[in-house]
Amino acid sequence: MILPVAKLGTLLLKTMSKPIATRLKTEASRHPKFRQLIISLAQANHRISTNIQRRVYGHATNVEIRPLNEEKAVQAAADLIGELFVFSAIRQKEDQLAEEILTMKQKLSELERLANSRGLSGLFRSSSVPDQIKPT
Repeated sequence: MILPVAKLGTLLLKTMSKPIATRLKTEASRHPKFRQLIISLAQANHRISTNIQRRVYGHATNVEIRPLNEEKAVQAAADLIGELFVFSAIRQKEDQLAEEILTMKQKLSELERLANSRGLSGLFRSSSVPDQIKPT
C-alpha cells in the first residue's frame, strides 16, 4: 500500500517541479555565471549520491567519479532545484496547517472551559479522554 502512494507522490512532485526546472534551464542558457553555479551544484550532488550508492551496495568509494556532461548537469540541477522549491512550499503549507490546528484546539479548549463553567459539562466530550464503558 505504501509503495504505490510513494510512487504517486514522487510523480506528483516531479510534475509540479517541471515548470520550475524548465525556467531554470532557460535562465542557465542566458547567464553564464548562473549556469556555472548550477553545474557545480549538480556535480557535487552527483558525487555525493554516487558515493552513497557505492557505500550502500558495498562497492569501493575511493574510485574516481566521472563528472556529468554540461547538459546533463544543467538538467539535473534544474530538476533538483525545482523539487527543493516544491518541497519547501509543501513544508510551509504543513507548518501553516499545524498552526491552524493548534489555534482550533485552543479555541475548542476555551469553549469547553466556558461550557463547564456554565454547567454545560456534558455538551462537549473531550477527544483526549476515552469514553469509559460501564459493565452491565
